[in-house]
Amino acid sequence: MKRKEVKNKTLKIKWQRLMSDGKTCPRCRLTEKELEKAISTLKQALALMNIQVILEKDELSIAEFEKDPLKSNQILINGLPLEDWIDGKVGQSPCCDVCGSSECRTVTIGEEAYEVIPADLIIKASLLAASQLVATETNKPCCEKAPTIDCCRK
Repeated sequence: MKRKEVKNKTLKIKWQRLMSDGKTCPRCRLTEKELEKAISTLKQALALMNIQVILEKDELSIAEFEKDPLKSNQILINGLPLEDWIDGKVGQSPCCDVCGSSECRTVTIGEEAYEVIPADLIIKASLLAASQLVATETNKPCCEKAPTIDCCRK
């Protein structure tokens, strides 16, 4: 009997924020710390399901930021904004530092608005995205899941 080949799945988390001369605002700096905590937890938890967690950090230029300030401090999980995974809404509030007087991104869940995205929200949204990866694999015919299984050969 042949060994079942295990396919790794990927959960891609992309975070983008304004960077100017190597600096960002306090809101993005603190979100980065929360993101690092979340990634550490997710890597440990999802490794058990053969899901690899990849974090990509993108820098927005001042020109990109001025065109659309709500792109800064945005987290995309497998291509969808974090708020889409957890029924949140995008808002905005005045920022500071390198953002100047721009109204920057916030995420609202229920009655709570977040300027800094906490690790628990990142984890929750990521686990929902990961569950779709698992569901997609589970719903495949057995021949696609493990072509070495004898029941698939007729």
